Amino acid sequence: MSERAAPFYCPYCGDEDLRPAEHGHGSWECAACNRAFRLSFLGLLARGAAAPRPGGPVAEPDGRGGGPGGAPAAPTSRGREGTR
Repeated sequence: MSERAAPFYCPYCGDEDLRPAEHGHGSWECAACNRAFRLSFLGLLARGAAAPRPGGPVAEPDGRGGGPGGAPAAPTSRGREGTR
């Protein structure tokens, strides 16, 4: 069985001086900022929950459209009938 991959840098300060901690599996200590943290695998995401559709904008997780800056996508001419 192979070992798990180690983090390359501290998520708090970005330093690379990390050591495994004695606080349990997946625990690490940063010598630069004197913080301890734990990494764990939560699980797989459901495939297709927010998968991009071919030719269409991707919806944001909060329901916003795929327009620039998270703005809703521009309406099409079909949705604006009678407003000429």
